[in-house]
Parts: sequence; C-alpha cells; structure tokens
Amino acid sequence: MGKPDFVFPKQKIALFVDGCFWHGCPLPKHSNLPKNNQEFWAKKLQANKDRDKFVTRELRKLGWRVVRVWEHELKFPEKVAAKLKRLF
Repeated sequence: MGKPDFVFPKQKIALFVDGCFWHGCPLPKHSNLPKNNQEFWAKKLQANKDRDKFVTRELRKLGWRVVRVWEHELKFPEKVAAKLKRLF
C-alpha cells in the first residue's frame, strides 16, 4: 500500500520521505504554489495530501507504524534518526 521509501517488515514500519512541494509541507517557504495554473496545482497537491492520509490510515489498520519525514527534515539527520530510534 503506497510506496514507502523504506520498509522495515520485521518491525512493521513504513517510512515515507515526503517532498515538501509534492506533499504540501505546512511550512510556506517549502511549498509555494507555482504562479501559473494555480487552480490545477491546488487541486493536485490537495489530492496528494488526501492520498497520503488515506495510505497512512490504511497501513495503520493493517498494524503498521507509519513514519513520515519532510524532505527539509533530512538536513537534520540526527532528528530523523531520533524519530526512528523511538520505534525500535
């Protein structure tokens, strides 16, 4: 279900690294809409966010732990590692 970037099957952990633009990062400087065709992009990006929520919900129903990391968070690998360490 979905396409996790990393899967830890033994621990049933699915890790997604969400691109700030494509997945609608809540920080404005990371997810500005293009100036052209804004209606299209608003719908497209909202559909992506809705799909992400659906995938997360369905995986959790199947007993998986889902971790989502924003692209910009990769600049701080120690924080990402700490987030993962809590799950193991």
